[in-house]
Amino acid sequence: MILTVDRFSPHARALRAHFDQRFADPRRADGGRFVWDYWHVPGQYTQLRTPAWELFPRQRYQAFHQALVWWGRRTLGCHDVSPPWLSAYVDGCGQQLHADVPHGPFAFVFSLTHFPSPHFEGGETILLKDRVLDWWSGSEASAFHEADELLHTVEPRFNRLVVFDPRIPHGVREVRGTRDVRHARLVVHGWFVQPRPFIEGPLPVKALARALEGLPDALGRSALAPVQGLTSLRLEVTAEGKVRRAAVLADTTRAPHGHERARAALRRRLLAAVSAFQLPRARGPSKVTLPVLFEAR
Repeated sequence: MILTVDRFSPHARALRAHFDQRFADPRRADGGRFVWDYWHVPGQYTQLRTPAWELFPRQRYQAFHQALVWWGRRTLGCHDVSPPWLSAYVDGCGQQLHADVPHGPFAFVFSLTHFPSPHFEGGETILLKDRVLDWWSGSEASAFHEADELLHTVEPRFNRLVVFDPRIPHGVREVRGTRDVRHARLVVHGWFVQPRPFIEGPLPVKALARALEGLPDALGRSALAPVQGLTSLRLEVTAEGKVRRAAVLADTTRAPHGHERARAALRRRLLAAVSAFQLPRARGPSKVTLPVLFEAR
C-alpha cells in the first residue's frame, strides 16, 4: 500500500522559506546552523538529520504538525504521529533497503525538496513490489526483470506526502551531486501511530465501542485466516444510527501465498459486518474512521 498526496500542506512554502533563510549564508556561524546529526550506519544509512520541531519556528511548525495529525486521524485512524525528523540528503547520502516494523502501522515522508533538481540525481523513495515479496509463487523467477519492474519509485516532489506500509522493504536512492543542504533532498518523516477509532460528529464513543464488541463474532471463521495488517474504514453514520456507507481508506493486510482468497473474503465480511451496525440515534450524522488490526494466529 502506497498513498501519495500532492500539494498536501498550505504550510509547505513557509517551512521551506524559513529553511532557506536559515542556511542562506554558509559563512554565518550562528547557533541556528548547528543542528545536524550526521547519522551514518555503514552499509545502511547516511543522512543529516534533526528533530523537525527544533529547526522551524514553533507556531509555523505546529500548524503543519497538527494538520498532519488530523489527516492521519481522518484517513488512517491513527491518533498521532511519532516525533518527526527533518533529514537532508547531500552527495553520498541514502538508505539501503530496510523495514520499520516496530515503529507504527504507517510510515510517512513529506518532501520540502525542490524536485526535479538541477543540483542532484537520485533521492527517490524505493519500495519492493509485491511480486518480489512473493517471488517464488509465480513465473517471475524464470523471467527477465530490471529495477523498474521490481521497485516502486516515488520522487520527492515539493509538498508531496507519501504514506506506506513500513513492513515493505524500502530505502532512499543515493543522492549524487550537491553538497549544499539548500539544494539537498529535504524531507520530514516519521510514522503514524496509536490506531483507534476517530469520530467526527455526535455519535458517542461508548456506543461505537459496544458495536465493535460483536465484530469478532460477525466475522466468524473468516477472522481465523492467516492475515496480518491493518484495514482503515470510513463509515458514514446517519442520525438514526444506520451505516449509510462503508468504504476502505487504506489497507496493509497481507496473507501467505495460497491464502489471498481468504484475505479477500475477510475484507468483504468486514465491510458487511460494519455496514450492519445498528447504532443509537444522535443529534446528527457522523463520520467514523475505523482502523481494524489483524494478527495472524
